Amino acid sequence: MAAGWWSVLKTVPWSEVIHAAPQVASGARRLWDTVNRRQGAMAADDLAPEAYAHEEDVLGAVVARMEHNEAVLIDLHNQMRSASELIANLADQNAQLIAKVDAQRTKIVWLGAAAGLSSLLALVALLLVSVRT
Repeated sequence: MAAGWWSVLKTVPWSEVIHAAPQVASGARRLWDTVNRRQGAMAADDLAPEAYAHEEDVLGAVVARMEHNEAVLIDLHNQMRSASELIANLADQNAQLIAKVDAQRTKIVWLGAAAGLSSLLALVALLLVSVRT
């Protein structure tokens, strides 16, 4: 069983995986930092209506809240784009690994068939030798 895994691991395009790893890691780190920073900012930022109660006019408070919501929306959109890019990179790597594993599975099936045929021929040869003697 270990030999099967070893052959699968040997055929993985490690140079491509290693080449893409820094990009994936930096994308994941950027995403994590953005999410972490945004959660810290939202914890410090009061989004309750009382935060805008110091405004004398209601229109000014509504405009301030709308601008804040637009900024949050733009930030969330950028986070979504970063996450989508990271997911696309991971999906590409996953597809490459699946293709390699599928190729190995096909090779193992052919190898099993060849081993079965060889065993059958060896058994027939052994029977023929034992019948003649």
